[in-house]
Amino acid sequence: MSAQTKAGRRVVAQISMTMDARVTGPEGPADMEVIAGYAGSDAAHARTAEALTAATTALLGRLNYEGFYGYWPPVAHDESADPRDRNIGRWLDEVEKVVFSTTMTDAPWANSRIADREPVEEVRQLRTTEGGDILVVNSVSIIRQLLAGEELDRLLIDLVPEVAGGGTTLFEEGVPRSSWSLTDAVTADDGALMLTYDR
Repeated sequence: MSAQTKAGRRVVAQISMTMDARVTGPEGPADMEVIAGYAGSDAAHARTAEALTAATTALLGRLNYEGFYGYWPPVAHDESADPRDRNIGRWLDEVEKVVFSTTMTDAPWANSRIADREPVEEVRQLRTTEGGDILVVNSVSIIRQLLAGEELDRLLIDLVPEVAGGGTTLFEEGVPRSSWSLTDAVTADDGALMLTYDR
């Protein structure tokens, strides 16, 4: 069954990518310097706000969960922070967070739980529940598995005008062929392209 005809909640993934299709820099998973500088534009904030407003569940891998938990809760309550960033922090505090990890035994952030299924099976179960979009927040391994399992409906790619010269790529050999439609494209003032693809 194609994603277009699936019943239930929409599954959306958001990821930033360089011109050479890298989602991290050459120093490894924590090397986000080549991408991070583009997250503060008005267009990037508007894009994030739109995605968050529609979503009521966030899917996270361990690295993103731990990184977000270490950064966003204080921002949510920091009166000196950009109000748009405070909104992101509040959303992350309040949203249902499903974490995929084989090593974590506890998820201390409010409204978090460790998934007891693989991402494809978890998403199929979540589609049967009430709620808004199911949003994969920059977790490459989860996006790959949902692409392989044909359980991704929308892909938000923020294409930044940089060549990383190495690092992790999103699309690996063996991903099943699929067709997508470009349904929106916005150019940010800093040259990044906010691309929306739907199956």
